Amino acid sequence: MRVLLTGGAGFVGSNLALKMLQDGHEIVAADNLYLGKLRFLEPCHKFPAFNFVQADLLDLDNTIKLCRGCDIVIHLAANSDISLGRQKTDLDLQLGYLTTYNLLEGMRIENVPEIIFASSSAIYGEADVVPTPESFGPLCPISLYGASKLAAEGLITAFAHNFGKKAWIFRFGNVIGPNVTHGIFYDFVNRLRSDSSKLRILGDGRQAKPYIHVTDLISGILFAHQNSSSEINIFNLATSGNSSVKFIADTIVEEMGLNGIPYEFTGTAKGWIGDVAKVALDVSRLGNLGWKTKLTSDEAIRLAAKEVVSQFKCGIYS
Repeated sequence: MRVLLTGGAGFVGSNLALKMLQDGHEIVAADNLYLGKLRFLEPCHKFPAFNFVQADLLDLDNTIKLCRGCDIVIHLAANSDISLGRQKTDLDLQLGYLTTYNLLEGMRIENVPEIIFASSSAIYGEADVVPTPESFGPLCPISLYGASKLAAEGLITAFAHNFGKKAWIFRFGNVIGPNVTHGIFYDFVNRLRSDSSKLRILGDGRQAKPYIHVTDLISGILFAHQNSSSEINIFNLATSGNSSVKFIADTIVEEMGLNGIPYEFTGTAKGWIGDVAKVALDVSRLGNLGWKTKLTSDEAIRLAAKEVVSQFKCGIYS
């Protein structure tokens, strides 16, 4: 397949690009480098079927050109730093919703038949059914990021119905692993490298969410695409359990050899306004197709801690 991969220089995108190149696909990785890093894509350049384009998906004409000749769009591009949306309230509107419209319009004009979309468990808000299934509603996100993802899902289903497209929508849990660009692993390691005498932790440390390693996430995406073929295919993609923020802190501190340092909690139940403190997802829909993660949430955290600490030591973030 010829694949247009948006957000291709980002965390998930760079890992997915390499995997799909290894599987024999042609990849056009597009990224505005807002969060993505070119160095993440260095392993991809040894493949003749790889092409990187620095692109702004808010430019409709250019986005239409990117879609030309592609068999599928994998849309990962977004502002994935959730708390940043409160500071720039139009950021998720532009990078999450308007970019999705432009891609769908490009697909319509250039006759691209399929889209895979990275949505988020943030669309569920503070759900009162836990573990939360894909059928849960009403959907009331509490972050602007979650709102943009939910709005984008609506655009995708409408375009698919009106213009004969197929869509795979994945509501991700918290994704971790090498090439993270922000989030709890990046923040904790960065803080400890700056000041190893203590670790400041947003919230009370008891926030708990499902953490999925990026290799499992990619496996789930590709499996579902191959094994489900409805017009609209919606899946929670996460581990079946969850892990606490304090467990992550303990794991990273241990990996960095800093056992015994004090933690400074901000003391609130949530890390920030818009954060959902407790998340658990019902992943049985994808499980019923015959797929499950190889790593538990805790196992994914242990592996990701080793990977991210190693990458900081190697200077990949400098």
